[in-house]
Amino acid sequence: MLRPLQESFPAADYPDLKIGLAAPDDAAVWRLDETRLLVLTTDFFTPIVDDPYDYGSIAAANALSDLYAMGAVPFLALNIACLPNDLDPAVAQEIFRGLADTAKAAGAVIAGGHTIQDDEPKVGLVGVGFAEPDGLMTKGQAKPGDHLVLTKPIGTGLISTAIKASQAGQTDISQAVGWMRRLNAGPAALARRHGVRAATDVTGFSLLGHGLEMAGASEVRLVFDLPAIPLLAGAETYAQQGLVPGGSADNRSYFSQRVTFESGIPELAQTIVFDAQTSGGLLLAVPPDRLEAFLSDAEKQAEAVWVIGQVEAGLGATVRAQGIVRTTAAGEPGVVYWPST
Repeated sequence: MLRPLQESFPAADYPDLKIGLAAPDDAAVWRLDETRLLVLTTDFFTPIVDDPYDYGSIAAANALSDLYAMGAVPFLALNIACLPNDLDPAVAQEIFRGLADTAKAAGAVIAGGHTIQDDEPKVGLVGVGFAEPDGLMTKGQAKPGDHLVLTKPIGTGLISTAIKASQAGQTDISQAVGWMRRLNAGPAALARRHGVRAATDVTGFSLLGHGLEMAGASEVRLVFDLPAIPLLAGAETYAQQGLVPGGSADNRSYFSQRVTFESGIPELAQTIVFDAQTSGGLLLAVPPDRLEAFLSDAEKQAEAVWVIGQVEAGLGATVRAQGIVRTTAAGEPGVVYWPST
């Protein structure tokens, strides 16, 4: 579908476009000068929670996450909103307040945007940030020997599906909302400070799907240790009840041929690692000589990170049945580790 765009804008005609359709990543990158890169992204989606303020806040965090995944610092944003004509104005105001508060917490200013009428709400942002050439992170720079680090637990797709089915417990909802509203600013700053050059954020294509994008761009194999992958409490129960979002099933259908699951990994766990996320964490490839300093710094800054695997030579991804939980997030609420294995 994108071929007409790719053919209309050949990369050779735009030498300052450092990342665009020729080699897609989490955001577009334009070189302003020798010391500054302009990083741009956009994202929006339909409601996944009932509270309008939370919806706006999550939508902002989700959109800005693409900038953090590239090593950029947000400074400007534009609203994108599709709202029903009969929506209570007070509800719309709460959505925009959530957007504004989270953008402001990220250090960005919302300077305008565009709103149209639609039958179902759709809200998000255009996000703009600055990055330094030496601090740019992309999907294509993971190296064999790097350690895979994740900065949020997975399972938001399952919990949001349970919310839509009126089956989610209030504690599970609160914990999932808290994680989805959390900006990836801190982990991104840590990554830049410790020389991380390969990253992506985990959203709709799932942990494995976005991991495979990194593996493909870097021409490596990602090896995930299932017992080390953090999971939101309640997500496994909702998966057992069949409350699996359609996007997660699509992810498994599309990506599974490039994933090897070791024997002993339950079918349910295989479903969960393809769970479509909203406003998920960063997946970082941390060089082996930087890992200990990275983890020490994360602990001092009270940033939640989990070491969930490593990068090896090869292609695709492997999920191993064994692994050790290594994290700076021992006190984080609502996080569990694969009891079914």
